[in-house]
Amino acid sequence: MSRLPVRKTYKLFIGGAFPRSESGRSYEAEGQNVARASRKDARDAVRAARGAFAGWSGATAYNRGQVLYRLAEMMETRAADLAAVCTGRKEVEAAIDRVVWYAGWTDKLAQVLGSSNPVAGPYFNFTVPEPTGVVAVVAPGQPPLGGLVSRVLPALAGGNTVVVIASEAHPLAAIELAEAVATADVPGGVLNILTGLCSELAPVLAGHMDVNALDVSGADGLAEELERLGAENVKRVVRGSAEEQSPWAIADFLELKTVWHPIGQ
Repeated sequence: MSRLPVRKTYKLFIGGAFPRSESGRSYEAEGQNVARASRKDARDAVRAARGAFAGWSGATAYNRGQVLYRLAEMMETRAADLAAVCTGRKEVEAAIDRVVWYAGWTDKLAQVLGSSNPVAGPYFNFTVPEPTGVVAVVAPGQPPLGGLVSRVLPALAGGNTVVVIASEAHPLAAIELAEAVATADVPGGVLNILTGLCSELAPVLAGHMDVNALDVSGADGLAEELERLGAENVKRVVRGSAEEQSPWAIADFLELKTVWHPIGQ
């Protein structure tokens, strides 16, 4: 007797879990029925990201690097599955290498971006980088996996937590990545992945008062509206590249704090 294959259910990734959309909706993309996140799902994802922020930003930079390197390991074990939902093995290998590269930067940011400043008086004066907070990312459509990694990893490496809207047309790579994240020691809520209609979800995140920064790299024609919504609570707005790999991409999601301390006390 022949058996029916167990078909994959493409869900959201919020708070370290894989819920269906609370609306029960789905949409067709890449030949599959994919969860269509609602506005409430987006708000739930922001809540999860905010709840995870203290633990992730408070971890040592070295520990964050270890966790992100573990993500690269899990992606390596799932390379065939990832390759099946993006442009192929070459894109997967480039994405894994990029995760490793950003993992290596986590404990070097303070030395490169921070400074010891000369001042007139008996004081130490230091400038140190700190994470901005909760970052909302509109992922580029191409390359499906590489574009997502290029925009999400800089924010994570700097200690931020992230809510990302996957490519509307090519969401399967993001869902497959979520399964690697779930097994990579990344604390629940640090990275949350929504699939659905960008025009429905992006304005919710752009206008959300508990989102601190907004990456509109994949927003295309929506970018101007999202910037206007983000201006209402002075969000930092970033436009990056789907192929960017730079410590300055991490700096886009960092604040610089200057500390004074008396010498000899």
